[in-house]
Amino acid sequence: MLSKLDKKSPSRKTSNLISMDVSPDEKDPQSALARALKLAHTDNKAPTPKLKQTPHRTITKRGVMWLGQTCNLRCHFCYFLDRIEIRTHPEHPFMSLEKAKKIADTMVNLYGNNAIDIQGGEPTIWKDILPFVTYCQSIGLYPTLITNALVLEKKEKCQAYKDAGLRDFLVSVHGIGDVHDRVVQMPGAHEKQMRALKNLQEVGIPFRFNCVLSKPVINQLPQIAELAVKTGASVVNFLAFNPFEDQAKDGKRSAYNVPKYSDIMPKLNQALDILDENKVEANVRYYPLCMTERRHLKSMYNFQQLPYDHHEWDYASWNWTGLQPQRMKGGNTSEPFHLGSERIVSKNVDLAAKVAAIPVIGALAQKAYRVLTYFTQNLKSKEDAYRNNAKVRAELHCGYQYSTKCNDCSVKAICDGFHGDYADLFGTDEANAILLDHQVTDPTTFIAEQQKWVEQEDEAWALPNN
Repeated sequence: MLSKLDKKSPSRKTSNLISMDVSPDEKDPQSALARALKLAHTDNKAPTPKLKQTPHRTITKRGVMWLGQTCNLRCHFCYFLDRIEIRTHPEHPFMSLEKAKKIADTMVNLYGNNAIDIQGGEPTIWKDILPFVTYCQSIGLYPTLITNALVLEKKEKCQAYKDAGLRDFLVSVHGIGDVHDRVVQMPGAHEKQMRALKNLQEVGIPFRFNCVLSKPVINQLPQIAELAVKTGASVVNFLAFNPFEDQAKDGKRSAYNVPKYSDIMPKLNQALDILDENKVEANVRYYPLCMTERRHLKSMYNFQQLPYDHHEWDYASWNWTGLQPQRMKGGNTSEPFHLGSERIVSKNVDLAAKVAAIPVIGALAQKAYRVLTYFTQNLKSKEDAYRNNAKVRAELHCGYQYSTKCNDCSVKAICDGFHGDYADLFGTDEANAILLDHQVTDPTTFIAEQQKWVEQEDEAWALPNN
């Protein structure tokens, strides 16, 4: 059953405890998929930028920015649900275009990012989103919007994003039919999203899927995979429902809304098989390596693998953009820093920005700097820094735990184990040691088997360890 919500807008007093009664579309996901495809199918697909597949695993150069926690939905698992509800929270309102540009400049000039995931809240309702997309494109920061796609129900909006220079959309597909509506807490949201997918195909904007593994969606995972295949999504990301940000507060998560890994596993394996057979890239994040079949280890990305996912966020810039000064409407940005907390002299920011602003020469100088950095940096120490940061995130920030069974596992050195909050809910007895004839210590061992889609014209992707 759906919560009692206003038909036009989400409740402003969302409890984060939605009904867990099994709904018709959860019981019969194939019928839900058939109805979804009637809305999303089109025979008029426009051409999209060419992609190529590569097994090269390199440190990502994609950054992330939060514009403000203002949204037109109230997803029950949202990491920022309290900030979205509380208008007086310093991170609630959208920032100015000038501040967003300043953050983007730092991401390019100091962190060397060449792509950006832009999110809110919901970025499509920010008044300055189109000029900001154009600005990111102009400084060599290929822009992606993470969106619920409600605004994209209007085809002219999709065309405006294409004209502005958007690289692609990452669409939040958290179920099909009434399952999606129940999870995002808005009746009719699914239908709007399916019409948006049809528009994106007809306008010719590439898109990927994000799907959070909350309890109501588990029975529909194979159908979400089929939806991705039949609508032309290039990538599907499955994210474990972990307690980041506001979800870390007591009472937000329980066995009521969080599924056990052993319950996820059968349907997730089916979904991954469908995606693999159809050459749709699949990534499963924050999930123990042992809770899938061996053939799908190539798709498992926990904190140690994330730095090698071109579709994920660079730890160095993420550490900085994730701080509150870079998420607030007002105030100055904080001083940037490296993974090792080495401070960057602020005058270098100004100098780099001035050079980058020079027509033609600025772009050439940026490219030359990146190539020079590639050939002069100590790659081993860089990878060590990222791996150390991964362990800080897993062990200190999230309190990951190992089962006693993990002591016999051949991949323990590259697996985070079980999130501390999950272990408190369910324990760690689900662990099933992976037994090989050697100990695996390289975090890229399995993901190096994955063929990952990248932009064909983007030379940066082709540089190993770039």
